[in-house]
Amino acid sequence: MKRILSILYTLALLSFTACEKDFLEEELYSDFAPSALTDELGFDAALIGLQNQYAGWHTYIGNQGWLGVWQIGTDIAFNKAPADNDPWMVPYTDYGNLNSTDPAALFTWRWCYKLINNANAIIQSIENPALTIPAATKSRINGEARFYRALAYNTLVTLFGPVPLIEQPVDGPKTDFVRANLADLNALIEEDLLFGVNNLPSVENVPANNKGKMYSRAHKAMASHLLTEVYLRLGRFAEAEAQSNLVINSGDFRLMDQRFGIKAGQPGDPFADMFIYGNQRRGQGNREAIWVLEFEDPNSVIGGTGSNLPPNTIGAFGFPQHRRMWVSRYFQQPGMLLADSLGGRGISRLALTSWVLKDLYEANDMRNSQFNIRRKFYYNNPANPRFGQLVDINEPGVDTNRFIVPYTTKWNQFNPNDPFGAAMIKDIIIMRLAETYLFKAEAQLRQGKADAAAETLNVLRARANATPVTAAQVNLDFLLDERARELLTEENRRMTLMRTGSLLQRVPGRGQKVSGLAEKHLLLPIPQTEIDLNKDAVLSQNPGY
Repeated sequence: MKRILSILYTLALLSFTACEKDFLEEELYSDFAPSALTDELGFDAALIGLQNQYAGWHTYIGNQGWLGVWQIGTDIAFNKAPADNDPWMVPYTDYGNLNSTDPAALFTWRWCYKLINNANAIIQSIENPALTIPAATKSRINGEARFYRALAYNTLVTLFGPVPLIEQPVDGPKTDFVRANLADLNALIEEDLLFGVNNLPSVENVPANNKGKMYSRAHKAMASHLLTEVYLRLGRFAEAEAQSNLVINSGDFRLMDQRFGIKAGQPGDPFADMFIYGNQRRGQGNREAIWVLEFEDPNSVIGGTGSNLPPNTIGAFGFPQHRRMWVSRYFQQPGMLLADSLGGRGISRLALTSWVLKDLYEANDMRNSQFNIRRKFYYNNPANPRFGQLVDINEPGVDTNRFIVPYTTKWNQFNPNDPFGAAMIKDIIIMRLAETYLFKAEAQLRQGKADAAAETLNVLRARANATPVTAAQVNLDFLLDERARELLTEENRRMTLMRTGSLLQRVPGRGQKVSGLAEKHLLLPIPQTEIDLNKDAVLSQNPGY
């Protein structure tokens, strides 16, 4: 009887409280929407998300040809796997196939606008006058978001020309985009980067250094470096030189001209040292690096790059493929085994052009040393009777198409926890002081200061043990050659040649088969999907597509 009365009492109590407030009513205690950005911790989480989204450019694996799009069909590289008929890579060697349905152009467009929209949400929230965050903190957060917005818009403008200008977050369907004036787009890019130059911390004061757990964060030198490139594109060469000097003269960076790092006592050179896994970060001694995307082995660090997934597992992001693209399949040549010293497991999707291998470098140029470009291979399988002997490329049975192929060592990396090589755990250097010098030399040349440009270039050439260049030798072609010598496979070569208007002149005669290249290819096509979805306004196509 007591049990029945107890149950009835409980039911009555629940009935009474339900009348006052439904206990099933959901209360929201956390939110990922812009409205939730009210304190520094929330904003920092949003900025790290923005950084992670940016990293998708370098780690996308929805199609492994993505990285090849920006190198093949230029002067430095060609497609080693044309038989694969990769739909992402084919249009960038057989340009007659490049049209408005191009998947790489569509991915680029959507990646940029996702980055822009998320940056806009942060900017709108941090500029809310009701926020009680300290002014200096607000400016840092705003500067970091604006840096990524400017980067995305600069990518769009370089590749597509005028594009829609969006300065507020889009949180619902919108089908009336129009292409903005190029002047307005460039003004926003400049405004955002100048804000970053003036409000971002120096490299020694980014949150990573203070808190020890947030990496690759934006700082003022990154903004100045990117703004230098923007000013070059805009033809504002004196301002480009001034921005480059802010980085070069800051005292925060220096060219690495002495051996350093974990293999300093082994055969090598200072240039190669910068690209050794364990040497790439500022905290590891690399003072030339301005911006490094840092990755970790997920077997030792929670949230690492993801390379511990089973073989053949494919995800959209988190799988850097640079090693697989560039390093050859030497281990499939009979008598060869997979080796750390040979760069780990490559697939040889891309190969350096004969121009790079035969004509680009002087014999003594450090950047062409055996430690930077692998040209010779030795049988390394102890069970093979030729163990230790040089692989003769003229011998029958030696595959020089995919197996024994010269390659840059910049992407060498072997992870014993992942011998299959699903992904790199190696860091990616995005900005390096050497490129700032190259930007400065270009700005000086464009102002008619050939003597100064030669002097700037000779700083890099001295580090490389290359013959000093004279003012009479310096022109745009020489600058582009020097960029290839210094930044081979690091820079987005396609964007460089499109920015300088040099794509058509630089490609022929470089030792690769390219067809159909025309004036229209100085811009990419506006994705047809975006044009078709934009039903309430005209999103016009680029000429020729």
